[in-house]
Amino acid sequence: MSATVRVDHPDPGAVPVRDAATVMLLRDGDHGIEVCMLQRNLDSDFVGGAYVFPGGGVDEEDASVEARSVCTGRDDIEASSLVGVDRGGLAFWVAAIRESFEEAGLLLALDANGEPLRLDDRDRIRRFGHHRVAVDSGRRRLAEICVEEQLALDVGALHYFSRWVTPLGAPRRYDTRFFVAAAPEQQRALHDDREVIGTRWLTPAAALADLEAGRMTMIFPTVRTMVALDRFDTASDVLEHAAAQARVEPVVPMLRDEGGGMRLVLPGDPEGTGGVYDAATGSPL
Repeated sequence: MSATVRVDHPDPGAVPVRDAATVMLLRDGDHGIEVCMLQRNLDSDFVGGAYVFPGGGVDEEDASVEARSVCTGRDDIEASSLVGVDRGGLAFWVAAIRESFEEAGLLLALDANGEPLRLDDRDRIRRFGHHRVAVDSGRRRLAEICVEEQLALDVGALHYFSRWVTPLGAPRRYDTRFFVAAAPEQQRALHDDREVIGTRWLTPAAALADLEAGRMTMIFPTVRTMVALDRFDTASDVLEHAAAQARVEPVVPMLRDEGGGMRLVLPGDPEGTGGVYDAATGSPL
């Protein structure tokens, strides 16, 4: 079933909306596109146990001069235009890359020769394992690691896919930009055992089947994103689609209590299903 967020804040309009970024890391498997899914800690006070894409809130340091200086493939002017802000938009790309490194151990970066970072020997694997813990704990900044290792964050490898805003009434609200990228050919994805407790590579169809059978939970934007990904045959098809989008409109579901259960309504009926979904399953009604 789909993970849901309690709707019990005394003043829904007073809940701040925090900027966030998440990334779907894609690869081609034997049965189609596979996407990296992480299971959140069961004790988490926000969607505990749900399967999500690597991601989280945009931090102040993601927008820093130091972070921008170690990016390649896209500058702040282009990034800001794509996500619809005046400036500072590159921070969303940086946050997505940082969260992927912290939560899944996969770092989208280029080495000093402009080649994708490879973690193919014991020393590098050990060294970057230490880097990951240091960044995740806040003891070091990702930009510092990039300077030390002569790396550039490969923001050009990420493409803006969609934007979801948590409905009014939730106790926590996020304005989340969703990105897609080809999974780097590095050490296998490995969850951090803190915020997330499991890693799975799943085709969208398999994830949706597990959801329907009650074998996993996902929040509503993740469910609908899986439905969207299931329409593509290969990872490159997804990346080409995302890169070609001229504009990404925010999706802002509305919560509605119909007595028999909470409903989520997508304005404009974007999927041609009537626009009304069961909040507990993410399925159209």
